[in-house]
Amino acid sequence: MEYTSMNESSLQAELELLRNEYKKAGARGLKLDMSRGVQGEDQLAITEDMLRVLDKNDNFKAENGIDCRNYGLLDGIPEVKRIFAQMLEIPANNIIVCGNSSLNIMYDTVARSMLHGVAGTGKPWLGQKVKFLCPVPGYDRHFAICESFGIELINVPMKNDGPDMDMVEELVSSDESIKGIWCVPKYSNPDGIVYSDEVIKRFAALKPAASDFRIFWDNAYVVHALYGEPAVQISLFDELKKNGAEDMLYIFASTSKISFPGSGIAVIAASDANIEFIKNIMKVQTIGHDKLNQLRHARYFGSLDGIIKHMEKHASLIRPKFECVLEALEREFTGKGIASWTKPQGGYFISLNLLPGTAKRTYQLMSDIGVKITPAGATYPYGKDPEDSNLRLAPTYPPLSELSEAINLLCLCAKIACIEKILAK
Repeated sequence: MEYTSMNESSLQAELELLRNEYKKAGARGLKLDMSRGVQGEDQLAITEDMLRVLDKNDNFKAENGIDCRNYGLLDGIPEVKRIFAQMLEIPANNIIVCGNSSLNIMYDTVARSMLHGVAGTGKPWLGQKVKFLCPVPGYDRHFAICESFGIELINVPMKNDGPDMDMVEELVSSDESIKGIWCVPKYSNPDGIVYSDEVIKRFAALKPAASDFRIFWDNAYVVHALYGEPAVQISLFDELKKNGAEDMLYIFASTSKISFPGSGIAVIAASDANIEFIKNIMKVQTIGHDKLNQLRHARYFGSLDGIIKHMEKHASLIRPKFECVLEALEREFTGKGIASWTKPQGGYFISLNLLPGTAKRTYQLMSDIGVKITPAGATYPYGKDPEDSNLRLAPTYPPLSELSEAINLLCLCAKIACIEKILAK
């Protein structure tokens, strides 16, 4: 029966039963963690052979003859650029291979824009009023980058096929202080939404008031399907190029959830003008990134096909964890009228929406009994979910037995929070 349809005495009786269960859980001294989307130990283990791939060959030269043990080659070895070119559907010449973190590249890209502007303008953002659009719920670290520079963030609701493009088009075309928008176009964080081709075409047709507007296209989960082949999308880069607007786009990707999160490789892909502009500044920062790590990845995976086959191994390990969470949500919440959730086909998260005004209380109840989840509000700029309803669930890290216990306790805490909210009204 829906909680909102139950009378007060029935709700009080249900709440007493739930609180008794909660007290028992609290007495067990739990330490469970499903707070962030990181690889579990079993996932890390499937890539260990990469650590030995160079030991079998004394040739440390890339295919262009450069010795990967030495200085040089600012934009990365050709073998890796070719793999990412296949993955991102963009020419290899439009890619710069960097270190292990795409987050680092995104931060640097915003910082570079603050200090030097962007290609074609040369006008620094620093000293201007700068705003970014943020599809929500979204990725907390995107928001944190902008917040660290004092950039104003504007919420844009997510729909089933991507951001609300009516709102995006209106804001971008009417406000020249809007310099960017954050996007996770495939298996979005946290909803798992795949942007439709129509949405991508509308991005390509944007007419921003700001000549230095940029789309920050964080393709973090481009090959991260849970079931079969990754979702197929048209290329935003190609669509922008048709309109002569390819300078509007920065694409980011990495192997953080393909190989080793702490020792992967990351790239930025962009137009010819953007790449030239970035390299001219980057050459002051570094002589080159870790080419031995690039060579290690290139020889281990070989091609995009090698990565796709490797990702099937990842999917086989994390799919049962996603299904564990979804089964618990179905079992505990169906018919209660207090929750809805996404059923992603890829990516690293499940998005749970509870009754407005209960997410923070649910988070606190979880914390008090030793279960860590992503803080309520994290999926919105400034940590402020206007509805206080969204929680990002990260199933990948805990062993299945711990995950099962954690998600059952989350359902318990959410039901307590929701009944308390209903009774308070």
